Amino acid sequence: MNAPLLLDRRAFLGRSACGIGSIALHSLLAESMSMAARGEEVSPGMFRSFAPKAKRVIFLFQSGGPSHMDLFDGKDALDKLHGTNLPDSVRSGQRVTGMTSGQSSFPVLKPISPGKACGPSGVWISDLLPWTQKIAGDICVVRSMHTEAINHDPAITLANTGSMQLGHASAGAWVSYGLGSENKNFPAFMVLISQGTGKNPDQPIFSRLWGSGYLPSQHQGVILGAGKEPVLYLDNPKGVTRPQRRAALDDLAALNTRFGEQAVDPETMARIHAYEMAFRMQASVPELTDLSGESEETLELYGPEVRKPGTYAANCLLARRLAERDVRFIQLFHRGWDQHVAITRQLPNQCRDTDQPSAALVMDLKRRGLLEDTLVIWGGEFGRTVYSQGALGSASSGRDHHGRCFSVWLAGAGIKPGYVHGETDDFCWNITKDPVHLRDLHATMLQQLGIDHNKLVFPYRGLDQKLTGVEPAKVVEGILA
Repeated sequence: MNAPLLLDRRAFLGRSACGIGSIALHSLLAESMSMAARGEEVSPGMFRSFAPKAKRVIFLFQSGGPSHMDLFDGKDALDKLHGTNLPDSVRSGQRVTGMTSGQSSFPVLKPISPGKACGPSGVWISDLLPWTQKIAGDICVVRSMHTEAINHDPAITLANTGSMQLGHASAGAWVSYGLGSENKNFPAFMVLISQGTGKNPDQPIFSRLWGSGYLPSQHQGVILGAGKEPVLYLDNPKGVTRPQRRAALDDLAALNTRFGEQAVDPETMARIHAYEMAFRMQASVPELTDLSGESEETLELYGPEVRKPGTYAANCLLARRLAERDVRFIQLFHRGWDQHVAITRQLPNQCRDTDQPSAALVMDLKRRGLLEDTLVIWGGEFGRTVYSQGALGSASSGRDHHGRCFSVWLAGAGIKPGYVHGETDDFCWNITKDPVHLRDLHATMLQQLGIDHNKLVFPYRGLDQKLTGVEPAKVVEGILA
C-alpha cells in the first residue's frame, strides 16, 4: 500500500479552518487539475463585465524614457526659450535625479529636430519619426501622462505592475488571469525583448516586469527569444521521441494531480499547465517563427532589420503573427531610450530602430482587419527634462528623467484615432489639461478588454489586490471613440 502524502503547514491549517469550504475547494481543484491534465485551458472568465472592444493588447514598451518634447510635444515657445534658464516657479521644487541636481543652471534645450503638424488633429510629431507621421490619423497621442517615479527601476515597475513596490503581478499576468487564453497552443502572455542603438546596453530588464507576482504562476509572461531555441528548455532531450514525451507527461500529470488533490496546492495545477503548454508549443513555436510565408511586401514594410531575429523590427512582425493567433497580451520591451548624454546622436539612432517597425505594425494590423480588436500601446516609464544635462550645445549633453509629464500613443480597439489628449505648459514640464496617471492608462486598457478595473481582484495579504492599486484610478473617457 502506498504511503500517504504529507500535507504542508499551510494546507493543514487551510483544511482545518475551512471545513466544508475546503471540501468544495478540493472538488474544484480536482476538476481543474483533471482539465489541465487533459490539456484543456482553465479560464476564470468571471471578470469580464461588458462587451469588449479589444480581444488582445500589444504593448510596445520603450524602456528608458523617450523624450516627449523631442518626439510628440514640441512647441514653438521652446525655440524662443532655448538657452534661457528654467524658472524656479516652473520647477516648483520638484525633485530631480542626482545626475543633474548639482547643476548651477538649467538651460532650456529646444527639440533637437524640427517636426510638423500631422493627421486630422494636427498633432506635432518630430521629423525623427517620419513613419509615425504617416499613421498620425490612426493613433491617439496622450501628452499628459504622469508618474511619481523619477528613477528607472521604480518607474518601470510602476508602469508594468501598477506599483513601485516589488512583488506585484504584471499587467499581462492580470489580463491572462482575468480573461485566460483563446489559443491552447500558446500562453496568454508572450514577451519579446530587443536592444536599441540609442544608449545603455546594460540597462536591466527584470523578469518581475512580466511576472505573475501573487497570481498563479501560469499567468506569467513567456519570453520568445531569437535563435534556434526561441523558448528555452522546450526541446526534448536527445533520444526522446514525441510519443515518449507524451507518455512521460501523462504519468507525471497523474502523480501531480494526486499530490494536488491531497495537498490542495494550486501551484500544482500551474505546474501541470506548464508541462502541457510546453508540449503543445513544441509544434506551435517553430511554425510561428518561420517567416517564409510572409510576402516581400510585408517584410519590406517592417524595414531592413526584420530579417534579423531579436531586433525590434523582427519582434514587431512576430507581434502581429502572435495577434493573428489570438495571444491575449503581447509585450515588446525595447531598451535604449535613456539619453543622458549625446542626445543629438543617440536619439536619432533610437528612432531609426523603432519608427518604421512601430508604424508598420499598425499599418499591417489595419490592412488585415486586426486593428479593430487589437489595442496597441507605445510608451515608456517617464519622459525627459526640458533642460540640458550638461553644457548647452555640447555634443556630450543630454536630458535627465522627468515624470511630471510625458507622452504615449495608443491605437485600435475603440481608441479615438487621429486625436491628441492633454496639454502641457510652454516648458513641457507641467500638465495644464487632462492629466492621465499610469493607473488611468491601466484602467482604460482593462476597460477596452471588457473588464472593470475595480472588479479584477485577487485576495492577498488581507487586501483585494488590483492592477490599478489602492489609489484612485479612472478610465480616460476622452480618448475613447
